[in-house]
Formats: sequence, structure tokens, C-alpha cells
Amino acid sequence: MGKKDKAKKGKGAEKTIAKTLKKQTNKLKKELAAKGEEDLEQVIKDLEEADRKKNAIVEDLLKDGPSRRANFSFNAHIDKDEIIMFGGEYFNGQKTYVYGDLVIYNLKKKTWLRIQSPGAAPPRCAHQAVLTAGEGGQLWIFGGEYASPSQSQFYHYKDLWVFYLKTKKWEKINATLGPTSRSGHRMVLCKKQLVVFGGYHDNGMDYKYYNDLHTFDLESRTWRKIEPAGIAPSPRSGCQMLALPDGRILITGGYSKNKVKKDIDKGIVHSDAFLLVPDKHDTNGTKWKWQSVKLSGTKPSPRTGMSVVANTIGNRAYFFGGVQDEEEDEENISGTFFNDLYCLDLEKLNFNRITLDGVKSKKEVIDAEGAKSDMVQDVEQPEASVNAEQPIVVDDGVFTLTIGPSTSGNAENANAGATGAVAVQVTIPSPRMGSGLCVKHGVLYLYGGIVEDGDKQYTLNDMFALDLHKGVEWDELIHDEQAKCEWIDSDSESSGMEGDDSSDDDDDEESDEAMEES
Repeated sequence: MGKKDKAKKGKGAEKTIAKTLKKQTNKLKKELAAKGEEDLEQVIKDLEEADRKKNAIVEDLLKDGPSRRANFSFNAHIDKDEIIMFGGEYFNGQKTYVYGDLVIYNLKKKTWLRIQSPGAAPPRCAHQAVLTAGEGGQLWIFGGEYASPSQSQFYHYKDLWVFYLKTKKWEKINATLGPTSRSGHRMVLCKKQLVVFGGYHDNGMDYKYYNDLHTFDLESRTWRKIEPAGIAPSPRSGCQMLALPDGRILITGGYSKNKVKKDIDKGIVHSDAFLLVPDKHDTNGTKWKWQSVKLSGTKPSPRTGMSVVANTIGNRAYFFGGVQDEEEDEENISGTFFNDLYCLDLEKLNFNRITLDGVKSKKEVIDAEGAKSDMVQDVEQPEASVNAEQPIVVDDGVFTLTIGPSTSGNAENANAGATGAVAVQVTIPSPRMGSGLCVKHGVLYLYGGIVEDGDKQYTLNDMFALDLHKGVEWDELIHDEQAKCEWIDSDSESSGMEGDDSSDDDDDEESDEAMEES
């Protein structure tokens, strides 16, 4: 009798929830109609249908390069001197643009080629992309999100696509039992499997963070949910995930938030690290174990939005930039953006901070081939010097920002005084988060990203290259001096968001969204 009563009570609760959701959905539809926006799910269906009707591949050379963007994928071709960019987003203060273009950068010709193929994956940002070597190169893309122009709607994907670089054709993989819809997740290639971890989902009314683990077998083209032994990382998005040379997978950092009060959330920046270890006796790739691990060396400060890429030739990974938030009160936060660069030894799990000051260090680094490299890394400094580093204010002619300790004029003078060399002005990217990062032929490439200045959010379209063997300074490939001009204030007379008097709340939401995605 008791069980029966509980069942009835459960059904009643479900009906109440369903009614509440229906009311919220109807309210949202009315709000969208007032703004002149369509339901996002229908918009995406229309986009896919329009792409299916295309019957030819169109290629365009982009004279000025891709549009400014953040939270896109940026992968180096395995066999060719090319970088493949897909998706991303751009917010100009009034309107959000989400991209679905696939653009290839030729490293030798220094040209950008946009490829528009029939049946393409719909526009998205905060997705994940992995490039494999089969059939002339395959770009595998999973998940991500699409936002309406007013950011009042967010649609999270759970689809898996592959783009064949040789034939320039898209294929949507119709495999069941995959991860739920999400963005801000992470995906790496481990042997012949795609491994997906974490992410988040936000439907505008509630949000959820994930710490589940899924694998996709590239040969059988099947999904499998993995339940590793041990204590898993807490749910999070925007973490750093790297496949190690020995088959293990490293996960560190990330972001999540919890409700403190009604309509007030508290963000959590994670700084812990875990290893996902495969069972040595398992031949199917289904048995794994979580292990907590401490990373050693000169580590980055806790932050979100760091870009990371592994360089398999030297068994190292490179971490760039990010943002560290400081709560002013329960409802307001301010961010310190970084442009520092760190190197993680993937065998020793030891961090070094790379110092670029135009003067080569005496410290030698052994590369994968056993040859001595001139890449400059942090040399151990006295404790007093480390503690003396403080965030500084920099005006580079485009932005006036607070940035974290990095290569600064003081650092250059200290090095010059220690070695007898003359300090030089060094080219480095400005502080940012959510940029694209990849490695090809020992050169680290960086594109775009986001930086905030007060209540303004600037999206970048500059590009830099750093020779990791020399480690002297970044080479600026594309200069961006228009980012500040692109911003449109929310109180502008030309604003298309009539009746929107919640700009401060929107700014906080945009900041959270960026941290979750990056």
C-alpha cells in the first residue's frame, strides 16, 4: 500500500514539473515573438535542410582572414602544412553571431580558404574537434552550442560529425547511446577512440554540469558510456584534457557554479588534477580508473579559459592565457586576464613557465630527438622575486587592462641585470581567454579569443606564431587594431534590443557563459 501511495505521489510531482515547464516554455515563446526571434530548434533544422539542398562545394579565399571569434576549434593537419578552423562566436555588445564556417589556413602560402560543402554541420561554438589521420585526414566534431542573436536562447548539440579533408565532404554520424547534449566539454583521441568528458547544459531556466565519460570507437562507430573505478572529478566544464604518451588521460582545472540564493549563483574555479588510467589487462578499452594527481613545478594560477595544446613530438603541452575572477560581492565579479605561457612535461607532469624576453636562457632543454633546444623556460628564481610579482596595468594602445604576472618590463630588466644583456621590447599576444591554439612543425599558433575591459567584451581576430625551438618572441601574423571599434554600447541609440533594461545582469551572464565554454 505504501509503495502504491509513493508511486502516486511521484506521478503528481512529475505532472507539477511538466506544468511548470510548459508555462515557462509558453512564456519564453511569447518573449521570443516580441523580439522577433524564432525557436532555435526550428532555426537549426532549417539550417541543416538548407545545407542538404546545396549541390556543389564552394571555395573562397578570404583576403582579410576569418572574422573575429572565440570558442572555436583550431586543429593542425597531420600530413599537410595547414590549420583547420571551425565554428566559434562573436558578441559585439548587442548581437551574438555563431559561425558554421570551415576555414583552412595554408602555412606556406599564408592564405585562408573557406570551404562550404553540402550537408555541413550547423553553426556552433564551445564544441570539440579532433583530427585523425585516416583517409587523408578526418575532422571529428562533437557537441557545442548555438545562441540566438539576443542570447535569450541556447541550444546545445549532441550530434557527432566528420569532415573528410581529402574529399571536402561532411557526414553526420547516426550512432546511438552517445552523451547528452552539452557544450564546454572536452574530447581527445586515445588510440582508436574519441574520449568525451564533462561539459554543461543550460536551457535558460536551469543548468547542469557533467562529469560523465563516454568513448566513441572509430572502427565500429559506436558510443559507450564508461564507468571508471575510483573517485571521479566533480562535474565541470572548460577543463583542460590531454592524452598522455603512455595511454593515460590527464584532466585538470575547469569551471562550475552552484546556486547560493534564488537567482544568485556562485562560480567555482577548479585547480585539481586527475589521471584516467586504462586497465592494462583490458583489450576492449572499457575499463578505466580515476586517480587524483598533483602537478609539480611552476603552475599557472587558478583560472578559466586557458587554451591548451599537446605537442606529441616533444611530449609536452602548452597552456596560454585565461582569466581569474575576483568576486566584488555576491552579484558582481571582475576579471584579471593573462597572456602568460606554460609548458607541461607530459611524462613528468611538471610545469615550467616559459619566459620570452628576447634573450636566450643558458638553460638547455632536451627535445624528443635528443637534440638540445634553445626554448627558453623559467629558471628558478629566489622566493622573494617570485613573491614580488604582482598583477600590473598595461596600456598597449588598444586596451587598458589589468593582467597577471607575465613577461613585463620589470622581468626583462631583471634578466638583463642578471646576464649583462640589454633588455629588449618583446612581441607577445595581449591577455585573453577562449583563443585557438595548435602546434605544427615546432611552431605554436594562436588565434583570436575574448578579453573584457570593464563592462565591455572584445572579441579578437589577431594571430601569432612562436617558434618553440628558439623561444625568443611571438611573431605577429595578423594585427588587430579594430577590436575596440567593433563594440556597440547597449545604450546606443541604434540598439536593436528595445525594452532591455537589464544590461548589468546580461554582462554577468555573458561572463559566466564565456567561462563555461572556454
